[in-house]
Amino acid sequence: MASDTVQVRATINGDPVEFLCEPRQSLLEVLRSTLGLTGTKEGCNDGNCGACTVIVDGTPIDSCLMLGVETEGKTVQTIEGVAGPDKLHPLQQSFLENAALQCGICTPGFIMAAKALLEREPNPSEERIRLWLAGNLCRCTGYDKIIRAVMDASKMMRR
Repeated sequence: MASDTVQVRATINGDPVEFLCEPRQSLLEVLRSTLGLTGTKEGCNDGNCGACTVIVDGTPIDSCLMLGVETEGKTVQTIEGVAGPDKLHPLQQSFLENAALQCGICTPGFIMAAKALLEREPNPSEERIRLWLAGNLCRCTGYDKIIRAVMDASKMMRR
């Protein structure tokens, strides 16, 4: 027996959106399969890698652990909503300049988690950045370049 779909209204990347999803579908699945926002990556699908991090009402969350129906009335930002119309966000630019990416699977999650941190704490210490990003895993670059990129973006954003 097929489950019924639920209509959900949310704001995604600044735009009001309505979509249908099954009550059991994760936000990750809805973003990628229903809404075509494939920038959010699936890594572990059990909340351990952070590749699917998005910002919901100002809080970074693993979209694989949130149901799509739970976004009713909420504001969701994905990696697709980070850059401006004609230039990259300072975090994206800093990741490029610091070579803080390789395969790219983890990059959107790191950027979203770091963005949430910098919105709360414009001048975090290296230790604070490392603690904040501890839920995001990278298998390619190591973490020093990522931490450096976040620190440099913090400086750019404060200017």
